[in-house]
Amino acid sequence: MTGCSHSSTIKDVTPSSKGCEECLKIGSPWVHLRLCRTCGHVGCCDQSPLRHGRAHFHETGHPIIEGYDPPEGWGWCWVDEVEVDLPDQTPQLGTIPRFY
Repeated sequence: MTGCSHSSTIKDVTPSSKGCEECLKIGSPWVHLRLCRTCGHVGCCDQSPLRHGRAHFHETGHPIIEGYDPPEGWGWCWVDEVEVDLPDQTPQLGTIPRFY
């Protein structure tokens, strides 16, 4: 995790939903999903119209996300703006709906 000092915040989490939590509530489309590795919040990526993954970071300060759609095996630290190696991949709750 060169360049990232937040590895201690990476936890085994349970995803909060099968898609972007906020987009599902309002019927908005997303492109890809990001999973918060501090609390399990599922939000949409920066290429999605509402960028809920980044919004979650700004609201909570939780620094590390996992590429989650499909599980992609990479992590990203919002604070240090670097890719991080994750110790594992979070299993999906089931089939993720597509909304792009």
